[in-house]
Amino acid sequence: MTRVKGGSVAKNRRRKVLKQAKGYFGSKHRLYKTAQEQLFHSGAYAYRDRKQNKRNFRKLWITRINAACRLNDISYSRFINGLSKAGVEINRKMLSEVAIDNPKLFTSYVQIAKDALAGKTNKKEVEKANKEVAKAPKEETTELSKMTVAELKEMAEANHIEGATSMKKAELIEALSK
Repeated sequence: MTRVKGGSVAKNRRRKVLKQAKGYFGSKHRLYKTAQEQLFHSGAYAYRDRKQNKRNFRKLWITRINAACRLNDISYSRFINGLSKAGVEINRKMLSEVAIDNPKLFTSYVQIAKDALAGKTNKKEVEKANKEVAKAPKEETTELSKMTVAELKEMAEANHIEGATSMKKAELIEALSK
């Protein structure tokens, strides 16, 4: 019987694996066998870390909320308990954003939680706080250093800064930050 070789099918399969392994260290991007092993491991790590990413973000949000709570003389656990007793339905992600962007609104949430813990729940205050979160304007913090030179020049022209077309990026940032 004649010998059967893999031919183009095998070559394409190997090429696909090596293409996915591009950028790996050492033989893991050169040799098919080690590249395939590394891809198996990489897939397992990616699957695991997609789950861990959610945990890590929740930890971050809780840490931020706790820091803001401590500034308002309440612990995180008492704050969350007070909010649940008051019937405020806001997730930790939004609470951490409010704590960073709008400390006054966060202080009102703390007051609602303290009142609920003391047994003085006020439905109107809860509804008012929920409406404030919904319509709170998102402060647009544009970092000038992350913008391109063309965007900076457009912004400078909009602000009527003379000579903006011939300025360098550092000069544009300095002129716009004034």
